[in-house]
Amino acid sequence: MIFFNPAHHLQHSRGEYNGREILSAFECPARFEAIVTALENLNFGPIMPPDDPWNIGPAHKIHDPKLIDFLQTGYDRWRELHDGMTDDQIGDAVPGTMPAATMQRREPTRVDGALGYWCYDACTPLQPGTWQAVCGSAATAIFAANQLIKNKETVFSLCRPPGHHAGRTYYGGFCFLNNAALAVQQLLDQGMHRVALLDVDYHHGNGSQDIFWNRDDVLFASIHGDPALDYPYFAGFADETGTGAGLGSNLNIPLPFGITWADYQSPLKKALETVQRFKPDALVISFGADTYAHDPIGKFSLETHDFWAMGRMIAEIDLPMLVVMEGGYAINALGQNVRRFLEGIKNIS
Repeated sequence: MIFFNPAHHLQHSRGEYNGREILSAFECPARFEAIVTALENLNFGPIMPPDDPWNIGPAHKIHDPKLIDFLQTGYDRWRELHDGMTDDQIGDAVPGTMPAATMQRREPTRVDGALGYWCYDACTPLQPGTWQAVCGSAATAIFAANQLIKNKETVFSLCRPPGHHAGRTYYGGFCFLNNAALAVQQLLDQGMHRVALLDVDYHHGNGSQDIFWNRDDVLFASIHGDPALDYPYFAGFADETGTGAGLGSNLNIPLPFGITWADYQSPLKKALETVQRFKPDALVISFGADTYAHDPIGKFSLETHDFWAMGRMIAEIDLPMLVVMEGGYAINALGQNVRRFLEGIKNIS
């Protein structure tokens, strides 16, 4: 079954800075439309919204409640700061100052300072409809988790905005609440004992790692571009293995630019073997199609047909699976890349 976020279009950044110029936002509503169009008539069950489109369920268990409150109220505070101006005149709420490592971690009173306290980049804006879009995306993942428990068959949560860069006390990387982590927590809250989270987005899921860093009931495994060279830069190195009870329950496999499917298979096999040794009750997959060769912000070299092979390899470990959509920005090919991955999961030629 496929579930989607009916409010996704309420988040639409006006643009993002790539280090040289302001570009049209890569994370945009057209991504969602491309995927939905490609999934029509796919033998994967109906495409439908969640029954309760605003239920963020266990969010307070994985995110700081103050972060959730800021996401809910931040744009209204931004509007108040610019009293007398329209939303179009005000523009997106993005941080202008972020604390360096040795600065004081105290939340500023003014919202323009608080933005940099909670958000770590300038490509994840708060807008008038952000909170509704974020809730709808989170509710989609939670509802999909409930359906996985109920029906014991693979489900796909078409989340937008994505989530795997959102950590316990921060948001960024186009992500606000961590949809995949919410799905994992919902599965545990509904009676599962151990859940594995496999992240195959091009970018490391730093938020997911942060949330489950010291827990032994969740295995986090990620295959991604080398963070010494690419976003998110400050997490995702191979020597990051967890701490406390979670020591050994975190696996990072950073890979060089330009890697093809022929070279990707071995790291994926290693990650899947780690999942099997963990003996989870279910597998949640943070799936990003930005490993595609022509993705504008990814630097791997997988082709469309490789996503079928990836899905097939993952499905062969024979666990209940929930696929959560993350990145993928080559819009002309995005729908087919997602479709081929799901066809691989379901062994549809």
